[in-house]
Amino acid sequence: MNNPGKSGIGHQWCYLPDMAATEMTLLARRESFAPFASFPMAGHWDASGTQRVESVQRVTGNRGPKPAITNFPWWRVYLLSPVMPTMRELLEMRYLWQQPVQLDNSRLIDALGHEPHTPLDEAVKTTLVDLKCL
Repeated sequence: MNNPGKSGIGHQWCYLPDMAATEMTLLARRESFAPFASFPMAGHWDASGTQRVESVQRVTGNRGPKPAITNFPWWRVYLLSPVMPTMRELLEMRYLWQQPVQLDNSRLIDALGHEPHTPLDEAVKTTLVDLKCL
């Protein structure tokens, strides 16, 4: 299992059903917000940069061999970027994996009073089941 980030560099994740629930609630109240208002979500903050992949290990733990965590092969992306536009674009976004990225959800909390938040292991398990990986 590849980890695109580095250990020790925090990263933020959002579980798509939590985002969808938030968006639906915001849309239902859209008349009360200023035009083009933005409401960042906090989602899951992975301070170590490894919590998501470790969650996959926990969730899949008793279903066969524990998946090994390896670094994402960025060298392949560099190699393919001259001939594959998607790889070129991916390289442009690599900086997001090289420094901590954490959004402040205070405007969302002020507007809605809460942010939907599925526990990480539950979100990972549900995702893997839905993708037919478990």
